[in-house]
Amino acid sequence: MHELGIVFHIIRSVEEIGRQNGVKRVNAVTLELGEVSGVLEDYLQDCWNWAAAKSDMLRGAKLQVEVIPAKTLCENCGLVYPTVAHGRTCPECGSGKTHLIQGNETMIRDITVPETEEPEASPGDTR
Repeated sequence: MHELGIVFHIIRSVEEIGRQNGVKRVNAVTLELGEVSGVLEDYLQDCWNWAAAKSDMLRGAKLQVEVIPAKTLCENCGLVYPTVAHGRTCPECGSGKTHLIQGNETMIRDITVPETEEPEASPGDTR
């Protein structure tokens, strides 16, 4: 189950970015997950819920997953086709000289933080 390792990496990355930007809390993290990345979303969500609860910055934050469809390029005829439906064999020309061009990635796309509150006025402040 490599999902837990992926979640730990995401949390470390988000916490580091958060500290660099003065963020105290995160509401949600959006992850782009390739269709053939080998990551199981259900396991990923379970690992996220467990690990995020242990982080002051991420406690209660949601993990939103956007699936990136897998696409393969045929080097023989140039067709770009859906990988899952056809595998490594080009549906147009039957060539096996193909390679995956999209759908194996795992990337943080967005980090959503609470809207900042207006600081309280100090004595003598005439706003």
